[in-house]
Amino acid sequence: MKKEKNPVELYEDESIDDLQLNGLKIIQKKDSFRFGIDAVLLSHFANVKKSQSAVDLCTGTGIVPILLYGKYAPTKIVGIEIQEEMSDMADRSVKLNSIEDKVKIITRDLKDIGYLKSLGRFDVLTVNPPYKLNNAGILNPSDKVAIARHEIMCNLEDVIIAARTLLKDNGRMFMVHRPERLADIFTIMRKYKIEPKRVQMVHPNTKKVLVMEEVF
Repeated sequence: MKKEKNPVELYEDESIDDLQLNGLKIIQKKDSFRFGIDAVLLSHFANVKKSQSAVDLCTGTGIVPILLYGKYAPTKIVGIEIQEEMSDMADRSVKLNSIEDKVKIITRDLKDIGYLKSLGRFDVLTVNPPYKLNNAGILNPSDKVAIARHEIMCNLEDVIIAARTLLKDNGRMFMVHRPERLADIFTIMRKYKIEPKRVQMVHPNTKKVLVMEEVF
């Protein structure tokens, strides 16, 4: 259902939320997958200069590209998301904020290396990938939340290959992940000649740890 007071289409199960950053807003589902603190931490951890370009993998509803725009104002930002419903919300959020000249959302599989090559190379890549292995519990492969959290549509190696394809020489990759996958992350990065340079452990509470990594 369209609400005329908004410049973009908004459905009954969606809300517009204020990001408390330069007046930027985002469209999200009211009772489904919503961005978490990991996306906010990732955008803060990333280091993007105004003269640089950035690409965000597994972009979901576009939270990281919008936050990168608000924090750093790079020359261009591309968000890549495989789920059409998610990328549609991200694209509408971009239009809601009138930042189409800087931020572009693409609905595409990051495993499509031929297409990734057509995008050119970027100075900075960010990614908040699915954390959990595909065999970790019973999953519905069509469930949006399961796809966002489990390695159903892509795995860690697919993400690293995509990063290797999209980054310029001496480009930087920023990723947030779980500490129990740290050995996997280092092993796969070494396989594709990507070296971790900075690792930051984040403790949202006394029982949870996230890993922030900068690599190039």
